[in-house]
Amino acid sequence: MATTICFIIWVLFITDTVWTRSVRQVYEVYEPEQWTMLDFDCPRECYCPPSFPTALYCENRGLTEIPAIPSRIWYLYLENNLIETIPEKPFENATQLRWINLNKNKITNYGIEKGALSQLKKLLFLFLEDNELDEVPSPLPRSLEQLQLARNKVSRIPQGTFSNLENLTLLDLQHNKLLDNAFQRDTFKGLKNLMQLNMAKNALRNMPPRLPANTMQLFLDNNSIEVIPENYFNVIPKVAFLRLNHNKISDAGLPSSGFNVSSILDLQLSHNHLTKFPRISAYLQHLHLDHNKIKSVNVSVICPTTLPAEQDFFSYGPHLRYLRLDGNEIKPPIPMDLMTCFRLLQAVII
Repeated sequence: MATTICFIIWVLFITDTVWTRSVRQVYEVYEPEQWTMLDFDCPRECYCPPSFPTALYCENRGLTEIPAIPSRIWYLYLENNLIETIPEKPFENATQLRWINLNKNKITNYGIEKGALSQLKKLLFLFLEDNELDEVPSPLPRSLEQLQLARNKVSRIPQGTFSNLENLTLLDLQHNKLLDNAFQRDTFKGLKNLMQLNMAKNALRNMPPRLPANTMQLFLDNNSIEVIPENYFNVIPKVAFLRLNHNKISDAGLPSSGFNVSSILDLQLSHNHLTKFPRISAYLQHLHLDHNKIKSVNVSVICPTTLPAEQDFFSYGPHLRYLRLDGNEIKPPIPMDLMTCFRLLQAVII
């Protein structure tokens, strides 16, 4: 029991860490007499705020190339320009870079010079959303913790791309052109610390193979997935947040144990082809089953059973708190034994 409670607390702490680290910045405060020095090395196309001397703002300026980056810069903002290439030269002195935002440019894979990114040995966050990439760029620095590639044209992941990225915790590949053949069994090998993987809005028909064991958040919404293989979740025993909305999953496409996985806390299966309530774990807290083809709620079938050793932990019954069933073929009223089973339910939408 204590182990399970600690795990849930750890999940929530780590989830918060993944998100908050992406917005946290540490600035070194310079004295006013040093501001002249900052103006001296500031690229004329950009803005160097004296109060934030480690940040360089070059966004929304119609730039077609990256200016020379001063050595003092940690945070570089180049989003919403017309940049097509990432050469090595502008970064030759930028050895302290932690954060690069190149969203909303026109960067292609051919425009990225081979060593331009891998030479940035302290880089933690790389944003390349809304560009013209057709494959995941490589090589990347081993230090990288977050890689954001949403809304490109990525259809390929070259072999070995992630092999040295053991520090990566978040990989966002949503809204690209990934097909099942983009993945090999060792595609994600090396991502030992990956916690969040987002591949929503692609063209996948199958669940991606051999995901990193530490994956905690898996987002696969808006694909064409029909089947979840038997024992699929054995490889990702820490998965806590699973989103499979807007796919083609039917009852026949579920494993025999359904989603009876103790690590899963939030399960989203909206807009699929289910006609029955899937099996769930007593640990599950949020369940989205709206807009399927479910006709009835048989509580004797769906109510999770608990082991005798877990009775103290489940003294108030299974942990489900939120249940969404609207958009199905269920006719009210809700069976009263639903509330008898799920005594912690705070909201039922039907």
